[in-house]
Amino acid sequence: MEQTGLVLEGGGSRGVYTAGVLHYLMEQDIYIPYTIGVSAGACNGSSYVSRQIDRNKTVTIDFVNHPEYLSLRNWIKKRQIFGMDFIFDTLPNKLAPFDFETYDQAEEEFVVGVTDCMTGEPLFYKKSEYPKDVVTILRASSSLPLFAPMVEFDGRYLMDGGISDPIPIRQSVKDGNHKNVVVLTRNRGYVKKPQSFKRYIKKKYSEYPGLLHALEKRHEVYNETLHYIFDQERQGNIFVISPSDKLKVGRVERNKDKLTALYQLGYEDVKEVGDQLKEFLAS
Repeated sequence: MEQTGLVLEGGGSRGVYTAGVLHYLMEQDIYIPYTIGVSAGACNGSSYVSRQIDRNKTVTIDFVNHPEYLSLRNWIKKRQIFGMDFIFDTLPNKLAPFDFETYDQAEEEFVVGVTDCMTGEPLFYKKSEYPKDVVTILRASSSLPLFAPMVEFDGRYLMDGGISDPIPIRQSVKDGNHKNVVVLTRNRGYVKKPQSFKRYIKKKYSEYPGLLHALEKRHEVYNETLHYIFDQERQGNIFVISPSDKLKVGRVERNKDKLTALYQLGYEDVKEVGDQLKEFLAS
């Protein structure tokens, strides 16, 4: 599996699909030497690297109805739909402990994509270079415009990695991976439409023209990236895993039954192609 990457798309609550996929991989003791993700994909990927097979399910489903996780109250009190302090402090340090020691000692590389709000360009932070900052970087990669504040880190203002590079396949290739497994959180055939920009968004982020530009061209980047991925799939360089059924979960979802079903779909989808995946990784 040398020079092989695992690329994880974000998508908020849709990331539960990826959590199900990773559960199967861990169950099969399949640990790909390089994992890269943005937003929810990166959060799921961190528990994959730390070998915590049930943690993603605990964090994304079991706690979803906790008032500090996802609620209107968060929005009223802190202008956050998702409770960022709860998700990136209380959960990893108290309620659903993240295994920092196993994460640090893991041989696999782990890369998190974020968006630089000044330039609008993607930035990538590697575990090998920032081993102690994983929670802060994950928080930055998951900070959605309007729904969460920017994160100041490394002398920069950072937000959701999915804005500038929603499926960071090219960074994986740039880092030397000739083969890649890509986990999508949208059905095949999905095409992202232009995002409508309200005056409020432009006013709120008027000091960050790079961020606004990245938001405006996000659909173009996303659709072009999908075209590249499926072209590389036809050439045998990429193995794509994506939802086999129409999604019933959006970016923000609190229904545990829907989330559990999506988690199980991710598990069953990759299990269905498990033999082909193992052949791809071994070739």
